[in-house]
Amino acid sequence: MTLLARLDRLPLSRPHYKLLLIGGLGYTFDAMDAAVVAFLLPSAKEVWQLDNAQLGLIGSAAPFGFLFGAIAAGILGDRIGRKKVMMYALAFYAAFSVVAAFAPNYELFLAARVLAGAGAGAESAIIAPFLSEFVPARRRGWFVGALAGFFSFGFVAAALIGRFVVTPLPEGWRIAQVITALPIVMLLWWRRSLPESPRYLLANGRREEAEKVVLAIERDVEKATGQPLPPVPAAAAEPATDTPKVNLLTALRFLWSRAMARRTAVIWTIWFVITFSYYGFFSWIPTLLIERGITVTRSFEFSIIIYLAQIPGYFSAAWLTERLDRKHTIALYLCGSAVSAFWLSQTDAPWSITLAGAVLSFFLNGTYAGLYSYTPEVFPTWIRASGTGLASAFGRVGSILAPTIIGLSAASLGFAGVFGLTTAVLSVGVICVLVFGLSTAGRSLEELTERVEVPSK
Repeated sequence: MTLLARLDRLPLSRPHYKLLLIGGLGYTFDAMDAAVVAFLLPSAKEVWQLDNAQLGLIGSAAPFGFLFGAIAAGILGDRIGRKKVMMYALAFYAAFSVVAAFAPNYELFLAARVLAGAGAGAESAIIAPFLSEFVPARRRGWFVGALAGFFSFGFVAAALIGRFVVTPLPEGWRIAQVITALPIVMLLWWRRSLPESPRYLLANGRREEAEKVVLAIERDVEKATGQPLPPVPAAAAEPATDTPKVNLLTALRFLWSRAMARRTAVIWTIWFVITFSYYGFFSWIPTLLIERGITVTRSFEFSIIIYLAQIPGYFSAAWLTERLDRKHTIALYLCGSAVSAFWLSQTDAPWSITLAGAVLSFFLNGTYAGLYSYTPEVFPTWIRASGTGLASAFGRVGSILAPTIIGLSAASLGFAGVFGLTTAVLSVGVICVLVFGLSTAGRSLEELTERVEVPSK
């Protein structure tokens, strides 16, 4: 029997839900940091007398950091371990959030936002591949989709901070950034509670440590359920161990090899499409609402409604990923996003903008739930973190471009043109995933990936 067969036959119970909470809180604060910038823009514009181009740079700062953070997290996660990267990334992000809060000028604020984004991007890129390696195949789609659902709580929290901290308080925009740094205290919990991934340990020849992790989880599951553990099925494949040392060059060479190029192209395209659309919408929606004649306070209140729609979006998609398969769930929610973006382009009344925006928010975030489940499944263990990190990083190119392109498009194309452009981008994603995507539901990670030929060292 293999360690991984023992791990995959366990029912979901308290030990898994504990991991879900740990990773979910990380995503909550990552999302809070990403979303709060939309509520800082009006204050930053007033304090430093910024023009739209400078505001666009602030909107792109954190996503720019995300790109490099995601790349670094992937490479380091495959080299030094998932757990270490997750903890160090959180500390890095929190430290530079504090620097941004006390920045005396635009230049330092912009630099600190880039570096805080790097920490958040590293953490965001490592959590899903890390925790997916603990979950049995039959429940992995729901688990990782629900894990991504915690992003929605961060966006709602950011909207509440925007309404009740940024708006009424004289230095509220600085206080808001201090609040986003508070999760640093979670490190004390994570250090003691998080085991390293047994799949990572096996892939690096550390079988004895992997055995201890699996044994501890088995004991916790048995204690939590009060039932004997299920029988161990026939031995499954284990992660390859005779693999090249992961660096950016070896990762890119393998991901774009003949065996992996199709998977990589599909994943990278979907990440770009959804992240471009997502950040283009959420970075500018408060500003666009204000330009439609809505006050700052009312704009933030409407944003809370739009952000609340994320919650059912994520969790409905998490439920569907195991029933429709990941690729079909992603395609369905991308279609919903495209239709919603078109609807938004055709409306101009505040209430209808808010309603269409809420529906678009529902579908965009549902797409993310499917994508976070899907991405780690298509890459082998030895390069899973790098594959996920690089895909996420390519998506961040979309988030870097989106605020600037949306800002320029709003001036030349108007409100309708902005979301007409979003509709076109989303349509590309639908075609890509339906025609070229891989079906993964209910299949073990090893079945999906370990049969791919590993390059020699």
